[in-house]
Amino acid sequence: MSEPLVIPCPHCNGLNRIPADRLADSPKCGRCKGEVILAKPFDLTQGDYASQIKGDLPLLVDVWAEWCGPCKSFAPTFQQAAAQLSGRCRLAKLDSEANQQLAGQLNIRSIPSLILFRNGREVARQSGAFPLPQLLGWLSSQGI
Repeated sequence: MSEPLVIPCPHCNGLNRIPADRLADSPKCGRCKGEVILAKPFDLTQGDYASQIKGDLPLLVDVWAEWCGPCKSFAPTFQQAAAQLSGRCRLAKLDSEANQQLAGQLNIRSIPSLILFRNGREVARQSGAFPLPQLLGWLSSQGI
């Protein structure tokens, strides 16, 4: 049995201890019974932020807005990345219009913006939309 990882549930924010070698087994949340490891991005809000940046699995946040053309064109790429990175990195989308206070707190100046969190702290940031190989390369340079 491998060392357990603490991972927040994307549905209820409950913290779950999951053995690293069981991440591919579709682990369920102990609180709400929802899937903890998703192969797609989940929506991040002001209310979820503090809970979701915690944990042992990195969190990549795509900050976007409905009116932003590059954000919309980047969405399918981000979706593909979520499927490829499942179990290594969690991906979330933050609507900067619906969560203006949090976008301000994160000092968002342009969108789309990507912010990578590890253990509750921002470790990297990248602005702009780019192709999947470039996104995966950037994440690889961050140790993911």
